[in-house]
Amino acid sequence: PPPPPESLSHGETLSLSPSSQPPSSPPQDTRSSQPISSPPIESAMDVSVKEQIPMMHNGSDEDLVSRVMTISITNTTNATNAPYKVAFMFLTPGPMPLLPLWELFFKGHKGLFSIYIHPHPDYNDTIPQDSVFYGTRITSQPLYWGDISMVDAERRLLANALLDPLNQRFVLLSESCIPLFHFTTTYNYLINSNLSYISSFDDKRKSGRGRYNPQMSPNITIQDWRKGSQWFEINRDLAVRIVVEQKYYSIFKEFCRPPCYNDEHYLPTMVNILYGEMNSNRTVTHVDWSIVGPHPRKFGPVEITEELLNSIRFGSTECVYNNSTTPMCMLFARKFTPATLKPLLTFASLLFGF
Repeated sequence: PPPPPESLSHGETLSLSPSSQPPSSPPQDTRSSQPISSPPIESAMDVSVKEQIPMMHNGSDEDLVSRVMTISITNTTNATNAPYKVAFMFLTPGPMPLLPLWELFFKGHKGLFSIYIHPHPDYNDTIPQDSVFYGTRITSQPLYWGDISMVDAERRLLANALLDPLNQRFVLLSESCIPLFHFTTTYNYLINSNLSYISSFDDKRKSGRGRYNPQMSPNITIQDWRKGSQWFEINRDLAVRIVVEQKYYSIFKEFCRPPCYNDEHYLPTMVNILYGEMNSNRTVTHVDWSIVGPHPRKFGPVEITEELLNSIRFGSTECVYNNSTTPMCMLFARKFTPATLKPLLTFASLLFGF
């Protein structure tokens, strides 16, 4: 689909100064959460909500949603004194070429994050056992670009992540994404945020309102119609609401066909209609749409410089975070090709403060 009209900022500052970090600190307790072996999800339905459902199971998406609702109803408080976690959800065709960079990002922060990977079901996993990504693959289904299957995968990842009551923030990423800051900085930013981050804007061009199907009326009007980036970050409350939502999902499934793309319109439109007050209407994942075409710019190895990374990390335009302006608007960035791994690792000290 054509690029969105929003201009992404490019910047100025070399490194993260203490004054620009988000205000609060994360909880201090630590506890790890490891996936258990893989019995059927039906037998796992009887376990305590404090225990984790296996990543790979034979349950349906409907089974997952039922379990999510059980946990949401029965486990409304954190009685374990364990720290809340950020769920990192990777939507990928298969390989994770930038995995070593992510390994550095997660190193030393066990118990503060969970990882979920949704690859093509035919992909043969080759992640080593000593990796934090080992055993994080969920039961997946094939995806088709712009199809409702993209939304299904997002909801499937969310449902699996919601099975862990300690997961409080949920980030959707791809295999071409990189983290832009130290884990603690990213964690603080998300855990302490008052809002979720789903890009949602009214694009009056052919690539926006031009994709609206009048058959969606009266439930969805042209004034309701929104567009946005697929790559979101949301809190637990909104994640539950997205997983269980059926009314607008059914409308999109029936009436959103190319040139309407579900992954660019369903969440921005549905959240705008139902939960606008919970959303910042911006993303925290940088994408460069400066080129003309259906896909954003891909960064190659020769483009990886300190200047490029800092222009993404601190753009020239400020954004709002918890009612205050900040130059720190993007926490992640894409699309980085597999060949960028080596130069990116050389800049790990810049990104992660090593």
